[in-house]
Amino acid sequence: MFQDRDDAGRQLARAVIAAAPADPVVLALPRGGVPLGVAVAGALGAPLDLLMVRKIGMPGQQEVAAGAVVDGPAPVTLFNTELLRRTGLSEADFAPRIAELKDEIEARRSRYLSGRAPVPVAGRTAIVVDDGIATGATARVALRALRGQNPAAIWIAVPVVPTALLPRLEAEADRVICLDAPQQFWAVGDAYRDFSQVGDAAVVDCLRRFDRG
Repeated sequence: MFQDRDDAGRQLARAVIAAAPADPVVLALPRGGVPLGVAVAGALGAPLDLLMVRKIGMPGQQEVAAGAVVDGPAPVTLFNTELLRRTGLSEADFAPRIAELKDEIEARRSRYLSGRAPVPVAGRTAIVVDDGIATGATARVALRALRGQNPAAIWIAVPVVPTALLPRLEAEADRVICLDAPQQFWAVGDAYRDFSQVGDAAVVDCLRRFDRG
């Protein structure tokens, strides 16, 4: 049980340091992953950036993911091709929504990072950090998109993930660092005593404090 995200971040940072990544850059998944990303990047003395993923919902079923748009130097769109085939939809059918999502990503990056350019990851160990993983859908699509930026290696570091998901994450990442992998898993928040929502203002504050060193 972690006290809060700050506690989880400190513990996660120790585990990542022990693994000794070469030339690391830390990519936090907002919003909940940002406090942990700050802790890991600070402990490593590494640059910190954000990796934002926005789900592309199916028409009339927004909770069903047809794909996702992933932030980066140029946002990457990935689709569930099997789902599109079964439903008779094409990638072109989602063009208006994808344009909206790209605008949302750009607006969030501007809000959180004041327009700062993404940190290059080519040739470096890219460490994706979140406060926990429940289904793995967001993290896995982020990892796939990140491959296109040609990092030397991709790691994912999280405090908690269901045991059953570890093989899927290991298939996408070069290394998975996880502090707790329970067989019986209900929700990420169950691993925390305080799992309060992280708002936009808290994200901005975390990043500003990190930038000030």
